[in-house]
Amino acid sequence: MTALPAPSPTVGGLLHLATERLRASGSETARLDAEVLLAHVLHIDRTGVLAHPDGRVGDGQAASFEAAIARREAGEPVAYIRGIKEFHSLAFSVDGRALIPRPETELLVDLAVDITREVLSSAPLDAARPPFRIWDVGTGSGAIAISVTVALLRRGYAGTFRVLATDASAEALELALENAVGHGVADTVDFGRGDLLDVEPPGPASVDLIVANLPYIRSDLVPALPVAASFEPREALDGGPDGLAVIRRLMAALPGALGAEGAALLEIGANQGDAAGRAAAELLPGWSAAVLPDLAGSARVLRLDVPRDPA
Repeated sequence: MTALPAPSPTVGGLLHLATERLRASGSETARLDAEVLLAHVLHIDRTGVLAHPDGRVGDGQAASFEAAIARREAGEPVAYIRGIKEFHSLAFSVDGRALIPRPETELLVDLAVDITREVLSSAPLDAARPPFRIWDVGTGSGAIAISVTVALLRRGYAGTFRVLATDASAEALELALENAVGHGVADTVDFGRGDLLDVEPPGPASVDLIVANLPYIRSDLVPALPVAASFEPREALDGGPDGLAVIRRLMAALPGALGAEGAALLEIGANQGDAAGRAAAELLPGWSAAVLPDLAGSARVLRLDVPRDPA
């Protein structure tokens, strides 16, 4: 007698086994990781996974899920396994070419959009007025530049601003361009490669707003980060002995890049507010410097404004 084939595994069964494996591997979000990865394999959202625990999973999908769980057991970030990370209500392609966008960086986007809208709404537009220029330094996946662009376009500011996105990594710029094309903003965002403000092709003579999420983790703390961080480019994490080495270099270059009423928004670590403020006072005397908190009340963004002409 021919044996009956074994039934396909269920959604609930796969989730249970995967959660146990991930918990044993050290994941602090084992159940969530399992749900997100199974939803990815099944091409549905997490709600669909949770709503049908008795649903059967085909052999091919079960094998893909097994491969995904094995990668996560080894520490690889869920975002890299999926190839997607949600940021500022947009989906970005992500891989080892660039840092995974973090939720806390969304504050940088919101502030940049608010500043741009305030300036553009303060005076009537005319043919002689140049576009408001925004420069995203160290763009990585392009998440900041693209999110700012999409937000402003949705609010009706097409043609009134221009974004420059630059990075030292050619591979990161490739990823950023792919994301810009995917979100339909490649005609509004320009790309250039280089170290901070020294890029090719050269940036404009001056810009109105600089935004940057540069590396700010202390070098000695990088090896102690969760294993998932080891899959990301170290140069996107390591901020030098005190975490502010790269940020200081950018601060020193700001006077030559910002226009007369320009501003800069720099993401910093939660415990770096005082140190970043002291660095600004030393490198940019006379500039206005303010540390802005995130929703948790922790230091998150250093805003720097060019001194205003008293006249």
